[in-house]
Amino acid sequence: MHRVRLGILGVGGMGGVHARTVMDGKIQRCDLTAVSDINPNVLEPYHNKVKTFTDNQTLIHSGLVDAVLIATPHRDHMISGIAALNAGLHVLVEKPISVQKADCKRLIAAHRSRRQVFAAMFNQRTDPHFKQVRELITGGDVGQILRVTWIATNWFRTDAYYASGTWRATWEGEGGGVLMNQAPHQLDLLQWLCGMPKRVWGFCGLGKRHKIEVEDEVTAYFEYADGATGVFITSTGEAPGTNRLEIAGDRGKVVVENDKIVFWRNLISAREFCRKSKERFGQPPVETVEIPVSGHGGQHAEIIQNFVDAILDGRPLIAPAEEGIRSVELANAILYSSLKGKPVELPLNSRAYELQLQALVRASKTRTKTGAKRIWPSSAKNDLLSSFNK
Repeated sequence: MHRVRLGILGVGGMGGVHARTVMDGKIQRCDLTAVSDINPNVLEPYHNKVKTFTDNQTLIHSGLVDAVLIATPHRDHMISGIAALNAGLHVLVEKPISVQKADCKRLIAAHRSRRQVFAAMFNQRTDPHFKQVRELITGGDVGQILRVTWIATNWFRTDAYYASGTWRATWEGEGGGVLMNQAPHQLDLLQWLCGMPKRVWGFCGLGKRHKIEVEDEVTAYFEYADGATGVFITSTGEAPGTNRLEIAGDRGKVVVENDKIVFWRNLISAREFCRKSKERFGQPPVETVEIPVSGHGGQHAEIIQNFVDAILDGRPLIAPAEEGIRSVELANAILYSSLKGKPVELPLNSRAYELQLQALVRASKTRTKTGAKRIWPSSAKNDLLSSFNK
């Protein structure tokens, strides 16, 4: 194989963005050969360009593709992902890889052949800001992590956004709110940078800022096995929002905010200074380093290119899909803790959460269509590209 024939499942939202990326020739050695969507109107721009389908399974078994990119509503990610893997296709799945840990495990279990490339769309791993922070942590510059705080409230969404699809902001259709749709990026980066906590205490506002049934405002508290703590705050109802990541370690503190990385490096570790200093109010000497970083990386296009390169050349994946279970587990644990009103231990009991989600789905409200139309290509105010949290 010298080129990858790609099919995209779901082109009404992010899938449409990915389709344009490939059709515009921005992905080397990759051809868009088929797309599918249950809404025939969404397929109109693709007629006479690629083969179109109104059924995902038919595309998967068409013989027209070597790989699929799954950009359907969240609850279909497992169903279409398992079908594609069982059909021998390479799979790139949008975040989250599923809505609950139990389904993530089912999807991952279907990846039985190592010859099949199985990746997730965690595009913010390509951002040089976070890659640099990861190097500071893994290289020991930050020292032992003491605390991590991430305020990610610049995910503001209007009522019109939630009304754009009947599956949005419902337990049945989306499996959650901000934790399932917007914050998976930050939750993935949190575990990628700092690892998984051992205990989670979540406080979620369900429909607090919008007329929806799922969470749109969240504060979570994490406890790690080594004694570190964390706080994660996110919302789709706060404007102007904040995006500030702060990681405090024994050897200094790093902050990512407003496209800058600032590292306050302790010339003597805090632990050593605390133990040896004779000064009652002394502090370790500090040097301030602003680490130069430019741009936000290749984002979605880089993940797709990496996926293609992994298929053709065996290149290591930036975001293996198996790692996608971690951000889902964190989201599930935060919600489960909030609903139960008590902290939750990790690993999360996936069966207990599955039963909880099933109960929420049974009580889920059916929303009727509003007549909102998808726009292709998008106008500035409706363009998904303008909504990316940086």
